[in-house]
Amino acid sequence: MTRSAHTFAYAGSSALTGSGTHRLLGLETAGGLTPAGAEAHPRFFAGFLSEPRAAARALLAVADVAGARYFRRTERASLDPVVTANGDRLRFESFSGCCGVYARLDVLPEGLQGADTGHGTTNVDVNNPLREALSRLTGDDPLHLRVGPDELAVTTLDGPVVEKKVPLPDRWLRGFAESQAITAGFDLRAELSATEAVRFLRALPRGSAAGGAAAGPLWVVPAGRTLRPTTRPVPGAVCLPGPERLAALHRVLRQATGLRVYGPAGDGAATASAWEVTLPGMRLTLTLSPEADRGFSGEGSVLEALATDTAAQDADLVSVLLAWEPRIAPADLAEQSGLPVERVRAALTRLGTAGRVGYDLAEAAYFHRELPYDARRAERHNPRLAAARALLAQGSVILDGRGTAVVASGERRYQVRESGGALSCTCQWWADYRGRRGPCKHALATRMARRAATTGTPPRTTAATGEAR
Repeated sequence: MTRSAHTFAYAGSSALTGSGTHRLLGLETAGGLTPAGAEAHPRFFAGFLSEPRAAARALLAVADVAGARYFRRTERASLDPVVTANGDRLRFESFSGCCGVYARLDVLPEGLQGADTGHGTTNVDVNNPLREALSRLTGDDPLHLRVGPDELAVTTLDGPVVEKKVPLPDRWLRGFAESQAITAGFDLRAELSATEAVRFLRALPRGSAAGGAAAGPLWVVPAGRTLRPTTRPVPGAVCLPGPERLAALHRVLRQATGLRVYGPAGDGAATASAWEVTLPGMRLTLTLSPEADRGFSGEGSVLEALATDTAAQDADLVSVLLAWEPRIAPADLAEQSGLPVERVRAALTRLGTAGRVGYDLAEAAYFHRELPYDARRAERHNPRLAAARALLAQGSVILDGRGTAVVASGERRYQVRESGGALSCTCQWWADYRGRRGPCKHALATRMARRAATTGTPPRTTAATGEAR
């Protein structure tokens, strides 16, 4: 797994200080991006939380996921959560070390009091002393939240800083991109009241099988006011892959006002799903990969968008229109840019590979953020895309003009067929997944070759580094 060193430099350690009506939760920020450009320690918010205990426990849940590995628990992850300020709300995001669970806490306008919210994205320091302090937080006394340094800290930033050097796997970047692309196709499948949500979540198994993976996915089906577990994907069921991975939600059950479940239209196969606990002025969402031992990074949902040169050009145009908005509708962007909605969606998917957009299921809208990555990095380290470009460069794709292509890969020849706009292949990857994890390299290379033949533009090719199916 490719890794790169990433250093978070904080002006100090985040801490919970004071007591009674004078408590302050100070979250220190590392380098981030704002409308004014890159800043060493951006300041996004200084005001009060409407529901201090709920916010503290929800933030701990996001930190739980950031520090967890739900599969092959040989080492702990250590990536600090990401915070994005969208002008009217704060979003805290994290990914598990195994890349199979994505967590996000949305602190909505009604959850914030007393100050304007800024714009930008950065990492926030969530250290062990802070976790312990937040765990002990009781009562409903006001809690002042500061995201970023206060005025005094700004004058002393030339002093000692707190640094965390984190090994940053490239698969985490791909995980952010894949989870955004996958959840954009979800619909609301079930909604439970607070009482039923607590009863359902507490009844789920919390242990795991040997090696950190559950024996297999469960399914749940709406039954009256609750959800009934089942071992089979019956009509209307939602996949619950690795129920023990919802353990972080137990942090907020006492403050929960309901549970919403999102997922795709089922076809009998294990799928990703999202579990959103509603809180006063907040939403805490965990998105689970299709299997406990399967991270989001290999799902392949963004490959089609990455493979089009048009999407790259469209992404440049669309990126100018993002403007740190908390809600981004493709139809609105299409009107502003003059592009068809389909091309806008492809551009948003491509921007997601650089961490520049996320997707909010509750509002069925994208939102703008800026992670410290670039789309070229995600593309370089996507093995199927690199392998497809290599096949094109080698002239391995032969089109017959009748909806069939022959792709030479090593000593073998594979047939790629089109039916209803979808491509199938005779390779083992297609036999195993039937398109559920994106196209194989042969189908992807065929798609690029056909597009080039239609437009008369030579496809862009790069050399692959290693084998990918």
